[in-house]
Amino acid sequence: MRESFAHYPSLRDAVVLITGGASGIGASMVEHFVFQGARVAFVDVNAESAAKLLGSIPAATHTPRFFHCDLTDVAAVRAAVAKVEAEIGPVRVLVNNAASDDRHSFAEVTPEYWDERIAVNLRHQFFVSQAVVPGMIRAGCGSIINMSSISWMIPATGLPVYITAKAGIVGLTRTLAKELGASKIRVNCVSPGAIMTERQRRLWMTPEYIAEIIQRQSLKRELLPEDVARLVLFLASEDSSAITGQNFVIDGGWV
Repeated sequence: MRESFAHYPSLRDAVVLITGGASGIGASMVEHFVFQGARVAFVDVNAESAAKLLGSIPAATHTPRFFHCDLTDVAAVRAAVAKVEAEIGPVRVLVNNAASDDRHSFAEVTPEYWDERIAVNLRHQFFVSQAVVPGMIRAGCGSIINMSSISWMIPATGLPVYITAKAGIVGLTRTLAKELGASKIRVNCVSPGAIMTERQRRLWMTPEYIAEIIQRQSLKRELLPEDVARLVLFLASEDSSAITGQNFVIDGGWV
């Protein structure tokens, strides 16, 4: 139960923007930030999943807001951020969560597929950050949390462009932390391991693969979206005000 875990007063009334917030880890983040009393906006291309999520969240201090946005369209990204700021307020916390781990073979990747996968998994993290930073500077502070993956550390196979993007996110985090630190904007990265979202269970998580994952982990249990969401809450809050430029691995001790 969320009531058993930490509450962060600094997140109350804070404007939080989560990309890819309609399902999976992103949906868990939406729920957890709402429970903290934050003003949550989330963007996604899946309006059906967004509606389902909104219908499942109990009455809260601030009802979360959904904004439809194709994050591969930079103009749409900028327009969505402007709309969030106009209707809710300047973003104080950004979680760059949106991604797609569709499998693909090295031999079959075309230049067009490469560009599309980089746009889906990496490029938007830069441009959403670029769009929210002026408001954070005016507010005098901000926290950006970029979502990477342990896939590039293992390294995994069968999705090389995705893994390239996830490695790039760590580099992006490091440089933005230096670029923005003087403006009191913190930038950190979270690299989850095998998180048992509905999508992962439906597409990849056979009983045999789950058993292999548990064998590789130091902690012999399944990892859930809420495990990641609670780490993100800490990095968003003022409790982590001295932490920036870091990559936090949450994988049950796999790598």
